[in-house]
Amino acid sequence: MKKFLLLFVFAFTFITACSSDETTTYYLIRHAEKDRTNKSNRNPNLNKNGIERAEKWANHFKNVPFDAIYSTNYNRTIETATPTADSKSLKIIKYSPSKMYDSIFQQETKGKTVLIVGHSNTTPAFVNKILGEKKYEDIDDNNNANLYIVTISGDKKTSVVEKVE
Repeated sequence: MKKFLLLFVFAFTFITACSSDETTTYYLIRHAEKDRTNKSNRNPNLNKNGIERAEKWANHFKNVPFDAIYSTNYNRTIETATPTADSKSLKIIKYSPSKMYDSIFQQETKGKTVLIVGHSNTTPAFVNKILGEKKYEDIDDNNNANLYIVTISGDKKTSVVEKVE
């Protein structure tokens, strides 16, 4: 019996040590098209095309098992994240671009699959922060179709960017 218990403890320890290489996957997008009719509005909603794109994102992500969805606290980012969050029965977690990828965020998202909705300048900056290098430039103001996917497995970090029209 002691041998069996010792074997069980050894196996549990080995499995726990191996699971520390869990995979974290981040999907990062810029908000969909915003209403530009009032130039002085710093917190516009999505326009008709943006609402349609937000629905397209939800459809695009239908088979992605998100554990969490993050958005900045702006109408256009929240409205972009909402169809996906609703389809996954997840609440949108608000984040501050000034605290991108801090130790708390890293701890809360480790081993999870996460959607992050940001802006033309914060989304590539967030990706760069995760990667630890300046790989991506700001997104052109007319581009609402970039999807960045960053995968972390152990010490290995990879990224791809796709255009999703």
